[in-house]
Amino acid sequence: MGKWAFVSDFDGTISKQDFYWMVIEKYFPEGNDLYKKWKAAVLKDIDFLSAIFTSIHQEEKQIVEDILSLPIDEYVPTFIENVQKNGGDFYILSAGTDYYINHVLKKYDIKNVEVFSNEGYFKDNNVHMNIDEKNWHYSERYGIDKAKVIKKLKEKYDTIYFAGDSEPDTHPAKFATMTFAKDALKELLRSNDVPFVPYENFTDIENYLIKHGEICK
Repeated sequence: MGKWAFVSDFDGTISKQDFYWMVIEKYFPEGNDLYKKWKAAVLKDIDFLSAIFTSIHQEEKQIVEDILSLPIDEYVPTFIENVQKNGGDFYILSAGTDYYINHVLKKYDIKNVEVFSNEGYFKDNNVHMNIDEKNWHYSERYGIDKAKVIKKLKEKYDTIYFAGDSEPDTHPAKFATMTFAKDALKELLRSNDVPFVPYENFTDIENYLIKHGEICK
């Protein structure tokens, strides 16, 4: 069995709710109008998220409390452990920010997981992103180019599985060995003739990997 890795999106894939929706619902209802502009391609993804994340206006203690209340797929910690026990490496690939992802990983005591995302930090009662145009995986639209990350990882692994749920995930899906898709990503990949395995939760994904001999229990 060759060296393999599992790469997962975070918002809407590991978490059941996108962090930006939590912010809009709790602190920034005006974000609904920005969301429409974003979906209409008037705003770039990174500009939309930056506007949302800098409209929280809360102490860091409250922001962290909100982050830790994000519901996740309950099976994810076990799934990651099973991937690692079977010789796979686990990565998180997100066009959001590592600021909230790292808090979630710490909450669930998830270790040995590398996060590829936009660097985030707390300042002036908001979450800011440090976008470095010189970074090897820089994207003008997303901050991070997910496809570049997958292509880079392919230099290291024989097999790369990827899981996602939305438009930014269409790009890495084209380069993964196999993509697991749910929600909007399914139709987007179907319309672009990109093969995928549909799923609803990480238990479905693990069952697929067991069936195909990648995970033994």
